[in-house]
Order: sequence, then C-alpha cells, then structure tokens
Amino acid sequence: MSEAEGNPTPAGSGSEAASFTTFVLSLSTAALQNLGVPVAEGESPCVNLALARQTIDVLEMLQSKTQGNLDQDESRLLGNILYDLRMRYIQAVRDSGCPE
Repeated sequence: MSEAEGNPTPAGSGSEAASFTTFVLSLSTAALQNLGVPVAEGESPCVNLALARQTIDVLEMLQSKTQGNLDQDESRLLGNILYDLRMRYIQAVRDSGCPE
C-alpha cells in the first residue's frame, strides 16, 4: 500500500510496492536458481533440489490458500509457474540420478 492509502511504502523498496505477482515471481526465481537455472548473466547457481522442492511446496500452499481470491491473471500466472517448476524439478531429479 502507498502512503496515500495510509500505509507507508517501506524505505528502499523502489517506486513500485510489492504485489502478489511480484512475490510469486520472486519465489519462482528462487526455485529456478535452486534447480540450477542461471537467472542472471554470468551466474552459475548451485543445484539444491531440497530447497527447490520446498519453494515449489510454498507456491502450492499459496495456490491452495488463495483459491477464489485471485484475479484471472494472477491465478493463471501461479498455475503456469507451478507447472513449469514441477516439470523442471522432475527433470532435475532424473538428471541427478538421486531419488527425491
């Protein structure tokens, strides 16, 4: 919320307040990094399947807890992100040769 709405924007948060979409994209980026997907140029993230699974679980919990409260775009974004992360997770587990 902005100052005009009665709640000050946190210092250093930039010109845009956090939104549900920004939060979901942030979690998605963290999961991708833990799956070994480079999200920044020149970066080589380490694979951490346990953290990737935990982040996917958090996104699944958000989907469950916000069902019926999201607009169509937010719901579609969350569903698409979860599908993509699940498929990447399955592939990463297969590539690692380790059981889940």
